[in-house]
Amino acid sequence: MKLYKIAVIGQGYVGLPLSLEFANHYPVLGFDINEQRVKELNNGLDITREADIENLNQNLKKYDDSKGEIGYKATNLLTDISQYNVFIVTVPTPIDKYNAPDLNPLISASKMLGGIIKKGDIIIYESTVFPGCTEEECVPILEKYSGLTFNQDFFVGYSPERINPGDKVNTLTSVKKVTSGSTKETAEEVDDLYKKIITAGTHKAPSIKVAEASKAIENAQRDVNISFVNELALIFDRIGIDTNDVLDAAGTKYNFLKYKPGLVGGHCISVDPYYLAHKAEQLGYHPDVILSGRRVNDSIAKFIASKVVKLLISKGGIIKNSKALILGVTFKENCPDVRNTKVVDIYKELMDYGINVDIYDPWASKEEVKHEYGVEILNRLEENKKYDSIIIAVAHKEFIKMDLNDLKNENTVIFDTKACLDRNLVDARL
Repeated sequence: MKLYKIAVIGQGYVGLPLSLEFANHYPVLGFDINEQRVKELNNGLDITREADIENLNQNLKKYDDSKGEIGYKATNLLTDISQYNVFIVTVPTPIDKYNAPDLNPLISASKMLGGIIKKGDIIIYESTVFPGCTEEECVPILEKYSGLTFNQDFFVGYSPERINPGDKVNTLTSVKKVTSGSTKETAEEVDDLYKKIITAGTHKAPSIKVAEASKAIENAQRDVNISFVNELALIFDRIGIDTNDVLDAAGTKYNFLKYKPGLVGGHCISVDPYYLAHKAEQLGYHPDVILSGRRVNDSIAKFIASKVVKLLISKGGIIKNSKALILGVTFKENCPDVRNTKVVDIYKELMDYGINVDIYDPWASKEEVKHEYGVEILNRLEENKKYDSIIIAVAHKEFIKMDLNDLKNENTVIFDTKACLDRNLVDARL
């Protein structure tokens, strides 16, 4: 029986939960280039709040590579993982400023692994990519840097991640996992490996391209559906009716899909459609529906900012040098993830109007927001400071319970992007 020793490349929102689940069955090393992250994990700390801390600490205690014991340890040393035989790549796959796929993290990880893989090793990619990327982009790099032959000396699998940050119900093990492999035998082996940890079961795709495409369309579908209701929100604002009232009425029909309008950011929904569009355009097809949905969703931050300004004017307020407070900067509620957040777009739009803008978010890392977006956020709300406009951008539990009267003056505009507050407390909502 083959003894699996698994190295998971990348210890973020995807890689860490995956590492800990596999560590219940195999020796696992979580590799990350961030030395501080590695130190924190080996001390039982997780700033993403995704890990089961008790499970993390139990697996740290169990790990003993010299004895081949199951368990977990984090490392940033290539020498530590060089004798492992299964490598799972969970690095980020973002987009650049032109909305084109940025494969640099994936390419770097493939070059790194090409330098250490051995005959018989399996490399499984979980990072979101366009169909064909694994075999067309990653495999040639692995061959070049290893000197080994694909599907003869080493093998490749693809199993798209389905992690939903902050979701404690639809967790890694409770969501069915798509698997695939570069040969029939590899596909079976990869599928059996994931069956060890996924209680919801697996779905073995007929090819790596099919598995890659399945991930891309999962989030493209959500993006298009949300863009539809966001466009409705733009229309209904002009008509003068509440979008949520319309959705409640339409939702009484059995087959109506009740999506909600809102900002679309994060690591998947606002990124993956561009990967699919990239591949389509490579093949000479312009994906009108996918890209039109992206345009609508990317326009919502500007709509919110302009709506707040119009409401201020209607109340007789002066725009220039007025004070605005944005509550929330993460891309979703009750989660510290700020990747690709669209709240920053609202901030920039309001600043362009000459408004002084504060952002407060008890879930977000001040240092990370500064590093990623060049924006300073408050450590805490200042006592006795009043704002001319307040925007609830993220439905954190703290904001739903907050008494906004302490932050208001007599003409303050309150805009609720999440429709999470009593409608009688706000001037408008999305």
